[in-house]
Amino acid sequence: MAVTKAVIAANILGVIITVRSMPKTNFLRKFAIAPLPLPCGWYALPLRLIVGYGFMEHGYAKLMHGPGVFIGILHAIGLPFADFFGWATIVIELLGGLMILAGALVPVATIPMIVVLLVATFTVHLPNGFSSIKLMSYDAAGAHFGQPGYETDMLYLAALIALCIGGAGPLSLDGWLSRRRKSINGSK
Repeated sequence: MAVTKAVIAANILGVIITVRSMPKTNFLRKFAIAPLPLPCGWYALPLRLIVGYGFMEHGYAKLMHGPGVFIGILHAIGLPFADFFGWATIVIELLGGLMILAGALVPVATIPMIVVLLVATFTVHLPNGFSSIKLMSYDAAGAHFGQPGYETDMLYLAALIALCIGGAGPLSLDGWLSRRRKSINGSK
């Protein structure tokens, strides 16, 4: 049996009419379309938690493996001033991650973090393509992956930019400072 364009259009129209006539308390109507019915700014909390923790974890790992190991990698890829940039990267990842986690001076913390991401992208990850997950094989020992691409760098970059544009959200030092500044300016 052939389905005509008129039948398809009627079915689509029926779905649209049904969706529009649903009660406002309907779960789909309330939660299917962004933004969700949450107070503005709460989007920032999961971004801050994962980005802040992620950067701190990377800095901590470099510190625990010995900064010399990371500095040796920077020497091997030909980065000038590898000692300085190695330590700078570790400090930026640890302190910048902590600042993002706390929502403290997010635009200020973001600038050096973006520099670290761009350097990592162009010196290490770009030749490996976009995907960060390259499943090569699987055996009794588990999954074996290839070199990661720049996907994760871009996700971190997008999250940092979103936090700069939309703000650090509730439960943040930036939010507290902003409210304090408004109350001081409002009382003058």
